Amino acid sequence: MDYEIALVNLKKSDSILADLIDQVGLCTLYQQQQTGDLLSSLCRSIIYQQLSGKAAGTIHRRFLALYSDKPLITAQDILDTPDEIIREAGISRSKIIYIKDLAQKVLTDLPTLTELETMDDEKIIQTLIPVKGIGRWTVQMLLIFRLHRWDVLPVDDLGIRAGIRKVYGLSELPDKKLVEKFGEPWKPYRTIASWYLWRSLA
Repeated sequence: MDYEIALVNLKKSDSILADLIDQVGLCTLYQQQQTGDLLSSLCRSIIYQQLSGKAAGTIHRRFLALYSDKPLITAQDILDTPDEIIREAGISRSKIIYIKDLAQKVLTDLPTLTELETMDDEKIIQTLIPVKGIGRWTVQMLLIFRLHRWDVLPVDDLGIRAGIRKVYGLSELPDKKLVEKFGEPWKPYRTIASWYLWRSLA
């Protein structure tokens, strides 16, 4: 995927971000893009909430292993799995409720990924946040890593806030309003800027 136009515009709009881009090098966000349908993508996001990447990855692999005999995990598969079996994979009771609510809504009224692709970012967020345990951040991860949207700034993300504090030399973590303010010059490529902020912490 060619990010050259985005990088040229970001470097013109923000000299400090330009320095970070030069330090990190080429954007490889495309290598981190996820596959799978809406159910599998959102299950993954729910499992990853409030956990380190390593711990979440381990739990997610255990969750997938519950259905290793199936070519594709369906909503009905999840609903048919006893809570205690899912719990043994390391998933908290609250997240089991969220995953099963997601599965129920996939069966009844949630659009497919193909249908979501026709909507703008905010419409997608408003469509999905009625699912238990899915907030704005969770949908934004879907927008970035599954739907490949280029102008997403997850203002609630701790990594984004920590990245801004580090790169811009702030004394404390910025709040949402300040993150939004920093992000104004990065439009319409805030996803790419976010990726570089995450990389600044690596």
